[in-house]
Amino acid sequence: MCNRYRMTAAQAELATRYGVAVPFPPDLTIPPPELFPKRAAWVVREEAGQRALDVMAWGWPRTVPGARGPRETQVTNVRNLDSPMWRNALAKPAQRCLVPVTAFSEYGPGEKGNLPLYWFDVPSRPIFSFAGIWRPAASGAVFAFLTCEPNSLVAPVHPKAMPLILHAEDEGRWLAGELDALVAPFPAQLMTVSAPEYAKPAATLL
Repeated sequence: MCNRYRMTAAQAELATRYGVAVPFPPDLTIPPPELFPKRAAWVVREEAGQRALDVMAWGWPRTVPGARGPRETQVTNVRNLDSPMWRNALAKPAQRCLVPVTAFSEYGPGEKGNLPLYWFDVPSRPIFSFAGIWRPAASGAVFAFLTCEPNSLVAPVHPKAMPLILHAEDEGRWLAGELDALVAPFPAQLMTVSAPEYAKPAATLL
């Protein structure tokens, strides 16, 4: 599932796009334009009734058993909305966020170690939003974003799921706590996909 996306817009563009009124923290670390799990990325959340631009690490910590004892992994995508892992955060509007994106990628089927990488975007919306959730963690705030059934453009590349892209008019509803009516694939006719690049899977780049 999507473990690599781009956010190439400048901080001021993001503030304008999302109507951010809360001043930027003076020590805010500017994320890179290409994002991978466990790294810092932009999010938009609500604070005291106003939208705020923040930076959080991508990946929800989870402790799993291992041969040498428990180890921590990061879960980047929220698929099973009924899972106890997500239910608590999804039920709290204060833990909702928007994840600004300019393009996201998926690896298609192919030879191991040389998979085709496709980039998807929304031409009419230079900056679009994934539906995200966030929470505090020992090392700082973290986030993950929801996924849903793929549309007809994404399915041939990745048939299991695609990120949950919100329509612009639904972003406020998401932050306010709505859920069920918003979980649907973004219309394929509003998206485009690039010609494939050939590269090693994102996990090898971390």
